[in-house]
Amino acid sequence: MAPSTSSSAITLNINGEKYTLPVDHRTTLLDALREHLDLTGTKKGCDQGQCGACTVLLDGRRAVSCLQLAVAAEGRDITTIEGVADGERLHPVQQAFLDLDGYQCGYCTPGQICSALGVIEEHAAGWPSAVTADVRPEAGVPPLTAEEIRERMSGNLCRCGAYVSIVQAVARAAGGGAVRAGEVPAARSDLIESGAVETEADEESGTTGADAKEAVA
Repeated sequence: MAPSTSSSAITLNINGEKYTLPVDHRTTLLDALREHLDLTGTKKGCDQGQCGACTVLLDGRRAVSCLQLAVAAEGRDITTIEGVADGERLHPVQQAFLDLDGYQCGYCTPGQICSALGVIEEHAAGWPSAVTADVRPEAGVPPLTAEEIRERMSGNLCRCGAYVSIVQAVARAAGGGAVRAGEVPAARSDLIESGAVETEADEESGTTGADAKEAVA
């Protein structure tokens, strides 16, 4: 009998560990993680690449795993929410979400956190967004305002509506500079003091600017 051409054994490098598993070639990375490897931190939401709940990092860049075939991820470094913390020590992005209530039900939170990691990396590298005013290379890294954070995180939906706190959490974590999974930067409040989060809090949650700064300091 001829060998199957619809399935094969692949090796995935996930959170620094290698996993070899047989998969149907149509299996998405999301289903491989959840159904084959029991890494259920990555959530299935829309299954159409629209909600961001399944966001993981591929070679440090954001990807919605429901649209990524598992076979296409072979040989790439995959980071899921299970690999973000350093042992029992939370990553600064995780800690910021926890401290600032950047979640409610928590279903979208793994994808939000993985996306936030990607956002901070992209911003530190000088990548512009759709709302960046000056996209010339010589302009340097744009300020990470609340508007920038909202735009860069817009692919991740939160049906509970925790967006104000999510913006604050990303701003706080980004205040320490670019942060990769497993790295813990020194805390800084430069971006918070710029007023970006103050404006977000004033307009959408009704708190005063002083309250907002105190909350994320």
